[in-house]
Amino acid sequence: MFPKSSNLGCSPFSPNQQQQNNFFNNMPLNTPSVLSHQQIITTQLNFQNAVLSRSLLSRNIATVPPVTPQPMTYGNGSPIYISEAPTSFRGRKRLREESIPQNVKRQCLHSPYSETAVVNQTVPLQEKHRYSFPEPVKSPSFRVPPVQDTWFPDPRGTTLPVAKDKLSQQVLEWFQACQQQTCDLNSKELCRAELQKEIKNIFPRSRLFLVGSTLNGFGTHSSDGDLCLVLKEEPVNQKTEARYILSLIQKYFATKLSSYIEQPQLIRAKVPIVKFRDKVSSMEFDLNVNNVVGIRNTFLLRTYSCIEKRVRPLVIVVKKWASFHEINDASRGTLSSYSLVLMVLHYLQTLPEPILPSLQKNYPQSFDPAMQLHLVHQVPHTIPPYISKNGSSLGDLLIGFFKYYATEFDWNRQMISVREAKAMPRPDGIEWRNKYICIEEPFDGTNTARAVHEKQKFNAIRNEFLQSWKVLREKKDLNCILPLGAALQKR
Repeated sequence: MFPKSSNLGCSPFSPNQQQQNNFFNNMPLNTPSVLSHQQIITTQLNFQNAVLSRSLLSRNIATVPPVTPQPMTYGNGSPIYISEAPTSFRGRKRLREESIPQNVKRQCLHSPYSETAVVNQTVPLQEKHRYSFPEPVKSPSFRVPPVQDTWFPDPRGTTLPVAKDKLSQQVLEWFQACQQQTCDLNSKELCRAELQKEIKNIFPRSRLFLVGSTLNGFGTHSSDGDLCLVLKEEPVNQKTEARYILSLIQKYFATKLSSYIEQPQLIRAKVPIVKFRDKVSSMEFDLNVNNVVGIRNTFLLRTYSCIEKRVRPLVIVVKKWASFHEINDASRGTLSSYSLVLMVLHYLQTLPEPILPSLQKNYPQSFDPAMQLHLVHQVPHTIPPYISKNGSSLGDLLIGFFKYYATEFDWNRQMISVREAKAMPRPDGIEWRNKYICIEEPFDGTNTARAVHEKQKFNAIRNEFLQSWKVLREKKDLNCILPLGAALQKR
């Protein structure tokens, strides 16, 4: 259904760089399918209906051509059918939570992920030092890896930890209720694929990547979609070049794509973004230019989420807890979701018997900041599971997490470093000075918590950690600090 959902494996860079790696050229063509023939046909029919719905939405009924299924060979030789319907934005508006029957919700939580067909992709080549309106060029086709090699569920069949106490069971229930579902991922990928086609009208050799919580393993049902537009291999000046490029995209969205993109806004932050909403999926997106560190840290976190089965449930609950207590919004001077994830990973690395290692120290070549982007997505599948002697339950780990940051971590003198798997002395650079929380970005060394620069906000964050630790230690009931029912309405 989403033939381009593995475009993270395609290089946007020069032919010389592409020729250095034959991974995609040697990809076997007979990748086995997990879909039955009937499932594939049903999916295609649903896809066609979505296309017609999109056309009706854009009041372009007269231009809708008849949908004629075309045969195509898939995997082991079984025929599938590809529609010739138009390729404008497709999909359907997400149903309101209260309108979905409970039994349907339950099925959705445990629905298996579907693999899409392996097809040829044409990868545009990036001309060096250029990003402004070049003519498209022909480029070789590559075989891209199937979807389940990149998305969830983990192809290695990672299981959930066993919950033997009430608090651990509550953590698992939260995780299962709030984790990103297949339908959410599919919607974001469809938007990415269609937006890439549109953006190529002004930047023909660009590549658009999904990044952040959508792919790093810690996404929830309500997570926004983060997009990185890569125009060239060299860094882009975020204050000048990136803002100019994004201003062109914002105007293009507002004029040419107004039928399905709502209120695109240019946000002039340190890393500027265009923030917009897709009318059909009702999902919000943030698009940046050439912030490639986001692609690298997406797959670093993806690897951490895979190598230990307690990591994902713990992170999801911490993110939801922070959101519920209103300390999870960098635009309001509190913690970003990325910073919260790094805080959980750091805590699990610094236990007397660690649950996580430093992947960058143990596997330096796999997480080399100079690695070509078209190789980054392969890394999670090359790192074996981490076997820890620490058998702590999810409940005990959650209590310990709050205790660590409430009573043990020295905020005044220490910096959180996932790269080193320990607390480090605070640097003295301008990015760290006068900041109340210091969290090192694992690749570029910047402070991911620089938004926390007001003492009042910092005190509020520390107080939430302290109070939650005291309550959870005494009650051992997650509902005391994070009511499941109330938060599910916002999930």
